Amino acid sequence: MGQLFAVELVYRGVFQKTLAKNITRGIVLAAHNEGKLGISFGRYGDSPERNGIPAKSFAIVANDEETLQAGMAQYEPKQVDVTVVLDDTLCKGGESWAWYGLQPVHHALKPGHTLIVISLQDAPTLLKSIHRREEPYKLAVLKGVTSFSGMWVYKDDHTDVRVLGAIAKALPEVVGLKSVEQFITDKLKNSLKLTSAQTAFERFKSIDVKPGQGNPEQLPKFELLKWEDMREGVSIKGQPQGCAYADPVTKQIGGFRPARNELFKKYSTRTQRPVVNFATCTKCTLCWLNCPDASFDVTPDKTYDANLEACCGCGICEDVCPVKDCITMVNESQFHDNHSQWEAFKKDHDAYLKWLEKTIESAEPEEKRAHGFRYRGQYKEQVPEALAIAQKG
Repeated sequence: MGQLFAVELVYRGVFQKTLAKNITRGIVLAAHNEGKLGISFGRYGDSPERNGIPAKSFAIVANDEETLQAGMAQYEPKQVDVTVVLDDTLCKGGESWAWYGLQPVHHALKPGHTLIVISLQDAPTLLKSIHRREEPYKLAVLKGVTSFSGMWVYKDDHTDVRVLGAIAKALPEVVGLKSVEQFITDKLKNSLKLTSAQTAFERFKSIDVKPGQGNPEQLPKFELLKWEDMREGVSIKGQPQGCAYADPVTKQIGGFRPARNELFKKYSTRTQRPVVNFATCTKCTLCWLNCPDASFDVTPDKTYDANLEACCGCGICEDVCPVKDCITMVNESQFHDNHSQWEAFKKDHDAYLKWLEKTIESAEPEEKRAHGFRYRGQYKEQVPEALAIAQKG
């Protein structure tokens, strides 16, 4: 048997599905130019690709039919030669909706191989989110804004060909630059895209990540029960109701914190998170009542604290809050933990409010956010800005 290569793309549900499909398809068609065989396909967990769900798309390439068939016989590649992350907030882990728990973004990457992340952040900053592993690997940052579109919309901002150029540099064994150039010339027929791919190839650089380097957080995981271990009958174990809890400073008991399933962590679906100004909160209850996932705890002060392991970042709380800047959605890449904001506020009011003011300054206005339908033609308008950032590198 010959050699089998696998590339995986980790992407954001419906918002990047077409982008991911175009890239994996491009890898296979470019490999065809070298006489290789290949196939591309998508895969997600046990839930459909709804708003922001982490999902994957694969390209497998082989030198002969027998090897390709052996690769296709697997549900998904157990090991991959390159992992590409299309949204840097996914560096915190993916697939939280599936039965196997939250996984590090590089869990399938072969030792010594390359993790490519599209981001405006640098590698040391990304490593604050990327979890540690026992094997070394390489980390490369492809400079650019996260390319979000909608369910039926594709933002043609050259992210696809820039990723192809980066893969040709990171793993020329699967596809070389000349083959990528031929694919763009023959299939896409776009000279500017050809330049974008070549520029990404020329600028590509990676750093070596040592064993144990990165985020020390232990991700939640669990084993699927075997049939002989399950309870008899059809039943669902009930969750406790929840209870009051203690103020971290005064130790006063009060408020209400729902009991949550310890295995149902939704934060990997989040591209933005709410930050709360507890000093201006009027305790109107609207965020708490309207949150679709019951992510807010009622604090002993009777304000509302978002549980950031349960929050999926939908932004409804910001929409319904009647007080200006009391709840603001901020890009998830600004944060590297899920700690309680209310506890930070209680421990040092002034420091928290200074942090809050600085953090809100970095938030994109709602009308500019890219992960949803705001008005017809929005994505097309964003393409020139994304291209300018990519060209600047």
